[in-house]
Amino acid sequence: MLQYCICSLAALILCFSSSPGMAAPKYISLPPETAQLKKSGHPGYQVALQKCTICHSADYISLQPPGMSLRQWTDEVSKMKHAFGAPISDDEVSLIGEYLALTYGNEKIGIPVFPAHAEKTGVPGARVVDARALLTQNGCFGCHAVDRKVLGPAFRDVAERYRKNPQAIETVMKNIKAGGSGKWGSIPMPSFAALSDSDIKALAVFVLEQ
Repeated sequence: MLQYCICSLAALILCFSSSPGMAAPKYISLPPETAQLKKSGHPGYQVALQKCTICHSADYISLQPPGMSLRQWTDEVSKMKHAFGAPISDDEVSLIGEYLALTYGNEKIGIPVFPAHAEKTGVPGARVVDARALLTQNGCFGCHAVDRKVLGPAFRDVAERYRKNPQAIETVMKNIKAGGSGKWGSIPMPSFAALSDSDIKALAVFVLEQ
């Protein structure tokens, strides 16, 4: 009886697998991401550029009602943190909310305009940096893993590509800072220009050591 059941199940699987109705999976190709956040001297711009585009396009802003207030934008950003787990601190919620209200909302006065973001020029390696903590804080593990492809390449694959490149650290640092797409597929990687040079170097070294 058991042998009969096994044979019947095998025949059923073979029937379904050869059926013309069982089409092969289809793969889709999305167009390159072109939407960009509006540039601003407000420090919230750099945070939004670094953290918000981890999960969604800048087009998300256009889906919001026009003329939102500072409170409304801040509540929206807070929702991203508490409901969707966005890797942003309470201070960053406030900064992003101010940037969005000033740039896309109806808040034109009452928010201080900060000078343009100045590049951090600390000496790389001057302090001990926890690379894994940085990866977690900046949402990197949402798109990458050490040993397998997620949305972006595995860190081990990156390390393998640059293993014989004498400029590997500088190249990976540049890619982390600038972001972009096309090197590992069409899915864009956000810019992490708001990180210090020492933090970016720590991340590059960690990736290349895998």
